[in-house]
Amino acid sequence: MTRTEIIPPEQPQLCRWHACPDSAALNAAAADFILAAAARAIAARGEFNVVLAGGTTPRAVYASLRETHTAWPAWQVYFGDERCVPANHPMRNSLMARAALFEHVPVPRTQFHVIPAERGARRAAAEYAALLEHVPLFDLVMLGLGEDGHTASLFPGADQGAAPDSPAVLPVSAAPKQPRERVTLGARRLSAARQALFLVAGAAKREAVRRWRAGVNIPAAGITPAAGVDVMLDAALLA
Repeated sequence: MTRTEIIPPEQPQLCRWHACPDSAALNAAAADFILAAAARAIAARGEFNVVLAGGTTPRAVYASLRETHTAWPAWQVYFGDERCVPANHPMRNSLMARAALFEHVPVPRTQFHVIPAERGARRAAAEYAALLEHVPLFDLVMLGLGEDGHTASLFPGADQGAAPDSPAVLPVSAAPKQPRERVTLGARRLSAARQALFLVAGAAKREAVRRWRAGVNIPAAGITPAAGVDVMLDAALLA
């Protein structure tokens, strides 16, 4: 069972907070949310365009989806960001998602759209932006939250890609954590979604959540799809 509340209306980002009592409840609620989004998209348009997040909490959610029922061949899988390391490096978000879920379900490999970050940030950003041109609106964007308020590889103090003329995909050359070189979808592109789901767990995220709820302009607050965002998180982070 989760508890939902709406952030006050003066907050520029409409944000629904779903408090989960433990990690098992968070995983189950997130899996149900994803499957419902997939079912709606496939019924309406014949495919499900989903953007995946990296991180420990999403990994557990992906693993929990292995035995569930959905029209896997209709999934088109994209990524919100990637680290510029070799394609087989354990730090790759795409490698994590493949191991956790996509090696176990029948999503065609041609529909698993990896950011080619091993080619360098600038080239990979340009190539991925070209790929995304045929997807004007994602069905679901999944995101995490860093201790500093970052999401995807949009870090405080850096270009968030929020302006109307910002590139869809940004090269990152000076991330505050290793590896320094990354590729990320910008805030404008991540906001072009029918739904957005943040997954947040761990006591270390408490201050970032507090600042977010207080209206501080952290990067996570820059994701502003028309329908708002849903945040599933440990109940203790709202205390």
